[in-house]
Amino acid sequence: MNVIYPLAVPKGRRLCCEVCEAPAERMCMDCTVTYYCGPVHQKADWGSIHEKICPLLIPLRTTMPFYNSEEERQHGLQQLQKRQKHLIEFCYTVAQKYLFEGRYEEAVPAALHSLRFRMNVYGLNSVELVPAYLLLAEASLGLGRIVQAEEYLSQARWTVLKSTDCSNATHSLLHRNLGLLYMAKENFEEARYHLANDIYFASCAFGTDDIRTSGGYFHLANIFYALSKMGLADTLYTKVSEIWFTYLNDHYQVLLQARSQQTDLLGKQFVNDTGLDEAQEAEAIQILTSILNIRESSSSKAPQKTVFIMKTLSMLYYLMLECSMAKEYAKRALSLAKEHLSVQEQRFIQALLKVISTEEERSTK
Repeated sequence: MNVIYPLAVPKGRRLCCEVCEAPAERMCMDCTVTYYCGPVHQKADWGSIHEKICPLLIPLRTTMPFYNSEEERQHGLQQLQKRQKHLIEFCYTVAQKYLFEGRYEEAVPAALHSLRFRMNVYGLNSVELVPAYLLLAEASLGLGRIVQAEEYLSQARWTVLKSTDCSNATHSLLHRNLGLLYMAKENFEEARYHLANDIYFASCAFGTDDIRTSGGYFHLANIFYALSKMGLADTLYTKVSEIWFTYLNDHYQVLLQARSQQTDLLGKQFVNDTGLDEAQEAEAIQILTSILNIRESSSSKAPQKTVFIMKTLSMLYYLMLECSMAKEYAKRALSLAKEHLSVQEQRFIQALLKVISTEEERSTK
């Protein structure tokens, strides 16, 4: 961890904490451009995001060099903005990943970074700020800070209302977070309204059977589950499972076909790929394991649906190159399939298990 020393602030200059914006007393001695109110917030920021981006902050927070021409100056400004946009997305993805993993405290500093970079690039009133507000709202909900979550959501909602060019994807995110807020407040009627809107806008943006739409179905299913409307919940959980299975199976089959043909258009060794970023992988794990837990605890005990979600998780972990987890789920699926399903239905799992074992052997050579 980097060393922090007390500041000697020039008279008249006010430095603010990276996390809470209170007057700063310490500085990161690695980058020398990041400040904190004390060791608690410094440690929180370091563990969340600062360790990952510390050297990247130096060119963004130091005075631009003197340029010999306007053309050079414009090029320098373009490079600066490009770095900021990269950090916007990187910090956003890191914060999202923490949220899906339930690490809400760690998500906050990363989300704050994304918000501040967005403000620098797009201004204080841009709709581009909304995704960061929503991350902070979701983290606040996870921490039980409902009032703070409502403040972030109000800011996001107001920004969307003022915008004339807000995308369907952003509308979807806003309604999803409003749905989560009302779920936390156990106002399920209002939550259902917002999640229905989430599904509508996500469907407009991505399609009804896209993985980015599946989150709305999943949260709506959770409401019906909480209300003991098991038939509706089961239908939606099944739809979510099928969306993720179709997506992952497509990637899995492409990989198998490429390996069987021994071709690689890039001339490189084959690499398993989910086609997802880290946050989306964490979301997939969170959604699919939640559904599996519900399937296994259900009094109806539907083995076919349980096997289906297990083999979906197995494919996910295989494509993530986590063969031990992939094998565990495949073995569990096969064991249950042998008890309850036909031989034909067992064959897919047996083939998957064989592919995973081959991958394990290849990786140890």
